[in-house]
Amino acid sequence: MSTSSSDYDVVIIGGGIVGCACAASLAKHGIKVALIESNIVGGGTTSAGMGHLVVMDDNPAELALTRYSLELWRQLVSRNGGDFNQHEYSQCGTIWVAADQEEMDVAELKCRVLNEHGVASEMLTAQQLYDKEPKLRPGLAGGVLVADDALVYPPKSAQILLNTAMSFGAQLIRDTVISIDDNGVNLASGSNITSKETIVANGISAMNLVPDLPLRHKKGHLLITDRYPQFIHHQLVELGYIKSAHASDGDSVAFNLQPRPTGQVFIGSSRQFDVTHKEIDLHMLSKMLARAASYVPAIRDLKAIRSWTGFRAATPDGLPYIGPHPSRKNIWMATGHEGLGITTSLATAELLKDAICRQTSQIDMLPYLPARHSQSC
Repeated sequence: MSTSSSDYDVVIIGGGIVGCACAASLAKHGIKVALIESNIVGGGTTSAGMGHLVVMDDNPAELALTRYSLELWRQLVSRNGGDFNQHEYSQCGTIWVAADQEEMDVAELKCRVLNEHGVASEMLTAQQLYDKEPKLRPGLAGGVLVADDALVYPPKSAQILLNTAMSFGAQLIRDTVISIDDNGVNLASGSNITSKETIVANGISAMNLVPDLPLRHKKGHLLITDRYPQFIHHQLVELGYIKSAHASDGDSVAFNLQPRPTGQVFIGSSRQFDVTHKEIDLHMLSKMLARAASYVPAIRDLKAIRSWTGFRAATPDGLPYIGPHPSRKNIWMATGHEGLGITTSLATAELLKDAICRQTSQIDMLPYLPARHSQSC
């Protein structure tokens, strides 16, 4: 077996949007970086997601991470006026739809919390809801509009971030990591790459390299339609989505509709725990579409052109692993983002860059440290 070796400051495992964001942040800081990816950059879970950039407030740690990351996204796409169209960024906003008065109470609390943390939000009456989104079914109670939420095309954003990293000297290595140790990584090709630090950012596959940190598959289905410009105008999400997204077990679906800049309509969402095959489950897909049609009946008249599945990497508490491995020297984690990997990729990268470079971070890293769930602690 050949044993070639190259020295880097940081080796990043995984060419999804989180890994590419880490590479860009570190390389711009003058760090010698290598990113290892055997397949298409952004071709895994990154390409399977909706690209929704959303502030979530289920708990203070989630709110802090998503709010910070959306600020970074806005800075990224507005920088020099050049990246806006490259990322296919669209500030469509999110409307959290309330079906009844009980959900309106939830919406009011959500609106208050977001505004208290500087996230511009406004309550919508039933009439205001229908004025903004007339395709919604009659009888809904209202909702809350978060106007600064946005969307991107994730595979393209991942490639842009990697291109940025490479413009600052980062290298892309096409290979598969079969094991990691204190001094770097061992590749399927027989090569050994040495580094001062290693970042594990390969989503659900991280469980093969770092099995002592619990991760679970959370399979999801998505469907996209032909082009129907102005069919809807905002990302539409039912307030019950929060319960679905953070369920600890079982299968679930929720109403989640997105207007793509192409005029297509993106339909989600579903969740299945511990299902590891990629095949489309027609029963789950049917339930997901029926849920969408229960909120937007006209969705039944649209032509679907493609459906697919993807795997979210889920931690026991729904928060990602960001930070040093609690017992393995020089190993850093950047995985377990579940359905918020696109949203929180930039904040994840900044937190790790700050920690590795011993700088003060904009938000506290403590809630995301892997030590909270290590089976070896």
